[in-house]
Amino acid sequence: MQNTALSNKHIALGAKMVPFAGYNMPVSYSGLNDEHITVRKSVGVFDVSHMGEFILKGTNALDLIQRVCSNDASILVDGKVQYSCLPNATGGIVDDLLVYRINAETYMLVVNASNIQKDWDWIVSHNTKGVEMKNISDRTSLLAVQGPKAIDCLQKLTSVNLSEIPYYAFKKGTFNGIENVVISNTGYTGAGGFELYFDNEVAEKMWDAIFEAGKEFGIKPIGLGARDTLRLEMGFCLYGNDIDDSTSPIEAGLGWITKFSKEFTNSQTFLAQKEKGVGKKLVGFEMIDRGIPRHDYEITDASGKTIGKVTSGTQSPSLQKGIGMGYVSADLAKTDAEIFIRIRDKNLKAKVVKLPFLKN
Repeated sequence: MQNTALSNKHIALGAKMVPFAGYNMPVSYSGLNDEHITVRKSVGVFDVSHMGEFILKGTNALDLIQRVCSNDASILVDGKVQYSCLPNATGGIVDDLLVYRINAETYMLVVNASNIQKDWDWIVSHNTKGVEMKNISDRTSLLAVQGPKAIDCLQKLTSVNLSEIPYYAFKKGTFNGIENVVISNTGYTGAGGFELYFDNEVAEKMWDAIFEAGKEFGIKPIGLGARDTLRLEMGFCLYGNDIDDSTSPIEAGLGWITKFSKEFTNSQTFLAQKEKGVGKKLVGFEMIDRGIPRHDYEITDASGKTIGKVTSGTQSPSLQKGIGMGYVSADLAKTDAEIFIRIRDKNLKAKVVKLPFLKN
């Protein structure tokens, strides 16, 4: 089990620690609901240093990204970020990721912790034109400072004007006296905020400074439990649950990151799906009957016939009702369609809703 540079901080704070993607990670501190509401209303800090970071460099770096990623990275300019996925050869997804354009010949890819080696091997297998690749995951720490008060908290620690960094853009600058910090207007919560990338050696110094700056806003450390409920309220996919090696981006509602203006791995298969339609689709649903949907619960139609499985589900702390996502047959994927979730041998009524669950 690997630790992040901040594991001792979490343990000292009394976090409940769990194994996650090979790392010893905090799942909760003060409790999931309290942490969730803190991020929605004020500011919270996630240690997500378990995520993977690869640097791709050289004249053919963009060419490699274009061939392995579904989205069109050619539209990126310096300082912009793009959400994308790595399609596989069998119609599924190797991983979803973020692509950072540092300059025309230098990119950073941010991948899921559980897929670091798998993604690295996949990209290496397509690196036929000598792109210089560096895996900097083990020496990089990442803090996600999220919530409406994140900008007020973080602005105290840098001269970089944070309000001038648009959504899905970043700047490199001095933060808390530390040079070369990547300050990125991204996150997995839908609550606003920034993600900060820096070397492991300064992780504790960064953590302490951020908590000092956020004291007046009631800043709190946030665990993976609330990270999951926050992302689910926004309808963001989680790799391993909502998308995986067997689900296509078209089925998963990720057609918007699947661009056919270029060739990429298996693009013809996905183009055919887009043109002809797919048999199943990932949908969001809200419970009408009282009940909490959970991962792998069966989804049925009105006759009780199984039509799919819940991929993600929870009791929404913001909405105070059960919400979830799952794949259903295309004919039942329409907004307001009635479906049922099998909870403790009862088929409880739910309805398909448009994502995100939480409307800003």
